[in-house]
Amino acid sequence: MAMLLQGIRVLDLSRLLPGPFCTMTLADMGAEVLKIEDTQGGDYMRTMGKPVVKETMEFLMHNRNKKSMRLNLKTNEGRNIFLQLVKDYDVILESFRPGVVEQLGVGYQDVREVNPNIIYCSLSGYGQNGPYRTMAGHDTNYLSIAGVLDSIGVRNGPPVMPGITIADIAGGSMWAIIGILAAIIGRRTIGRGEYIDVAMMDGVMPFLGLYAGDYFTGGGVPKRGETVTTGVDACCHIYATKDGRYVSLAAAEPKFWKGFCQGIGRPELAPLQYSPDPERAELIEEVSAIMKTKTQAEWTELLMPLDICFTPVKNLEEALADPQVQARNLTVDVEHPVEGTIRNFTFPVKFAENPAQIYSPPPLYGEHTVEVLKGIGYSEEQIKELEKQKVI
Repeated sequence: MAMLLQGIRVLDLSRLLPGPFCTMTLADMGAEVLKIEDTQGGDYMRTMGKPVVKETMEFLMHNRNKKSMRLNLKTNEGRNIFLQLVKDYDVILESFRPGVVEQLGVGYQDVREVNPNIIYCSLSGYGQNGPYRTMAGHDTNYLSIAGVLDSIGVRNGPPVMPGITIADIAGGSMWAIIGILAAIIGRRTIGRGEYIDVAMMDGVMPFLGLYAGDYFTGGGVPKRGETVTTGVDACCHIYATKDGRYVSLAAAEPKFWKGFCQGIGRPELAPLQYSPDPERAELIEEVSAIMKTKTQAEWTELLMPLDICFTPVKNLEEALADPQVQARNLTVDVEHPVEGTIRNFTFPVKFAENPAQIYSPPPLYGEHTVEVLKGIGYSEEQIKELEKQKVI
């Protein structure tokens, strides 16, 4: 079966999470991805976490459908091998700190001389310019600088770490995917490659657009717990239940809020939906007390069928067992030669004619090194010499 990115070849110099998630997504759509790993153990994610057998699940979850090659880019021969590969590839993704690839001699200008049509994406925390360009950081730091973390949490409480890697995936991987796909299309019409600078800090700032518009036009700085999406109103709120679980209500439209009020037996509360303080705070307190009279399961059975934007707050185990999740086939088992059966998430976008596929397990460290070298003309003797010189 044909795949949408069939024929696109990607050299992946990234490690950890944002870059590997990006290239795994491209691979799921048919791109051929070669993961270039150093000779000192490769991608850090292989050992960051508890191993299943040899590899960690953190690595296995983000590196399917790829090949792996050991290559020491700090050696002249390693650099030369990389530049030989570049001639036959379409995309390079790197996630080093700004300046590192230039020091290694494999930056955009270096590879452009070998392949003018190359699409080169640099994925970093703060981007290729600016005072923070070389500063270390992780997901929480990018959210902090961008003003996003300040918006997460309850009223009069501290900022809350979101629990998922928003900046890494939504702010980094996704924008890199968009940029790479746009450049692939653009190359067909414009006739040349492209350099793409993706910063995770940049990528999360547009998520503030719902409230930044008000700020730009003279409104105040949005405060945690005082916006629609952080629970300022009773109609869009998270409530505790009798059994210490939680339910979420997002009944922003009057018809949904009216249905909720009828469902809990308090139709007289419907006109109070967007009352100002102090009535608003009193309404939240009143609804909170009502929600604590039944368990999460009891409220779910009563209110979810009403189609009022009401749902239980599920943990991971419960979410995986949810009939909607199962109906969408969101998990899959992949067989690995060393690790056994690996359960992973499927590609979430449903293509009717050319679906994404999982066709190979995550690669063993350097598994395809010899295969790749033979493919560009190296003999068995030459490969042994490269091993001796610690090039591979």
